[in-house]
Amino acid sequence: MNDFVLELRGICKGYNHGRPNEIRVLDHVDLSLTKGETTALVAPSGAGKSTLLHIAGLLDTADQGQVILGGHSVSDANDRKRTKLRRQDIGFVYQFHHLLPEFSAIENIILPQLANGTSDRDATAHAKTLLGMVGLTKRGDHRPSQLSGGEQQRVAFCRALANNPRVLLADEPTGNLDQTTSDQVFDVLLDVVRETGLTALIATHNPELAARMTRQVRLDNHKLVQV
Repeated sequence: MNDFVLELRGICKGYNHGRPNEIRVLDHVDLSLTKGETTALVAPSGAGKSTLLHIAGLLDTADQGQVILGGHSVSDANDRKRTKLRRQDIGFVYQFHHLLPEFSAIENIILPQLANGTSDRDATAHAKTLLGMVGLTKRGDHRPSQLSGGEQQRVAFCRALANNPRVLLADEPTGNLDQTTSDQVFDVLLDVVRETGLTALIATHNPELAARMTRQVRLDNHKLVQV
């Protein structure tokens, strides 16, 4: 058995599938991610980065090909199984934080743990640990509206890591921030990923951020190529 945490094999995706006006997005994409690896997914807007992440994260299905998580194909998993895998094994971070506004920072991190069956005591302790890792120990009781953009995104990172996933998928996670804040937040993201040994696939169009990761892959004419 190989040591790949996440594999994509022969992933194809198009819209208006099989029709003359079909729009091809992904064409036989192959990607293998190992434990502790940070991979930059580089492409301009509209090239299919989000589609690839959604398929990798079981939020969307491919027209053909396989998604393999922890050595097991999950492409044919039913909705219930896919939901369980997303909750337990995959963490998501988006360009916008999508925190629940009526809950505090720490509550936003506790909630996904409770949904996964963790006790309130353990969920609270883990949430505090995660907030400490991103430098927000004293901001846990603040609601999103009371946090800066960079702080909100750091809380979103913590929420993504709440259930100790195997894989972190991030779609332009600093794209909504100014350059200085973006650099600071990205520093935190990389530090946490490396400290936890996570496997991370991070979509970005920022070449400077991409260069700081373990490796880079690029979507070029619907195919994935090494940079």
